[in-house]
Amino acid sequence: MIAKHESKLERVVLNPLRQTGMLFYFVVAGLAFVVLLGAGALANQWTVGLGVTGLDRPVYWGVYITNFVFFIGISHAGTLISAILRVTQAEWRRPITRIAEAITFFALIIGVLQIWIDMGRPDRVLFLLVYGRFQSPLLWDVTCVSLYFLSSMLYLYLPMIPDLVRLRDSIPNAAPWRRKLYTIMSFGWHGNAEQHRRLHVAIGFMAIVIIPVAVSVHTVVSWIFGMTMQPMWHSTILGPYFVVGAIFSGIAMLFLFMTLIRRAWHFEPWIGEKQYNYLGILLLVMSAFWGYFTLAEFLTTGYSSMTNENAVLNTKLLGEYAPAFWSMVALNLIIPFGILIRRKGRKPVGTFIASFSIIIGMWIERFLIVAPTLTQPSLGFMPAVYTPSITEVAITAGSLALFTLLFLLFFKIFPAISVWEVEEGEAIEVVRRKARELVQQESA
Repeated sequence: MIAKHESKLERVVLNPLRQTGMLFYFVVAGLAFVVLLGAGALANQWTVGLGVTGLDRPVYWGVYITNFVFFIGISHAGTLISAILRVTQAEWRRPITRIAEAITFFALIIGVLQIWIDMGRPDRVLFLLVYGRFQSPLLWDVTCVSLYFLSSMLYLYLPMIPDLVRLRDSIPNAAPWRRKLYTIMSFGWHGNAEQHRRLHVAIGFMAIVIIPVAVSVHTVVSWIFGMTMQPMWHSTILGPYFVVGAIFSGIAMLFLFMTLIRRAWHFEPWIGEKQYNYLGILLLVMSAFWGYFTLAEFLTTGYSSMTNENAVLNTKLLGEYAPAFWSMVALNLIIPFGILIRRKGRKPVGTFIASFSIIIGMWIERFLIVAPTLTQPSLGFMPAVYTPSITEVAITAGSLALFTLLFLLFFKIFPAISVWEVEEGEAIEVVRRKARELVQQESA
């Protein structure tokens, strides 16, 4: 394939892959330093044991399980948002789908890593494979997440194939390993009509398949909690509540990375007001759904006569977790509504602030699902107060830094915008505009 004259889109999108500024190295170095701190804390935990954490009777789950639920939740950014928009043929999705799909892929990696960390010893992961039983929701979760990971990897890879050939031929001074990587991954792509047809069929099929897979994953994650007899976990509302929260946090994370990439790499002509307005409306709707499910959960619990349930509820509303609970309400409901309800708020700055607020609020929400129930046990243990140790804080910071670092390095090798899809969308728009003009001329 001979490189043709580059369009503005191709030139701008491929420029970050050709040139690397000092700021990139500083950011990578900073993130790598935080990752190393987290790795050091994890190595110490493996050496000394889980005693260096705040996890003790009766609180056996804490920040690590919170991180697991949180990262699995934000992984819905790509699969549900991108897949649903593809299925509904929303043309404005084209510049942001690859960012969303990359968030899914790397969030799943970090989410699964949290279970490995929480087990205390790395070899214990083999127990799930050797002694796992499908009577346990834990093995359901392993199965669903594994299927979700493989599906997401394929769903991310398929739309990249046409751009890989473009990368091979448009960056002649790239390192030999990169050119070889592009050649292997392009899988013999020539760009003829039959290959495009098959690619569209494959992407469309994966978009349809991955939606129920994504929904099932977070539903099964909720069943790990809901199929116990612990207060405020044994509830049928947890399935849809977790799915709504996952989509909510996924859209917010998409906004954060979308805005940072747009600003850093000057993608403003393609990631513009239309994307921010439409996604901002969707984020506003999900905030309302989240508020509804939260109200439904707490209202029904408050009217119950079960002592254990009310004890957990009181710790959230009035007790030691009250500051975190009311902060969560403000971060997930009040602040987003105050910003996104107006059209002026659905701009890059407003949506970034609202999304940052939601990401913090949704992490707190996951924490408040896990910790308060275990501090008010129903099996004879005395109530406790869970405080994460410096080890847990360091590993959490390292996990977040690793997630960001993987995302950043990925888009130094592959383009952040699907060039061929955006070009295809522009060509479709030109045809539609000419058709409208022809109809207007004939009617005149």
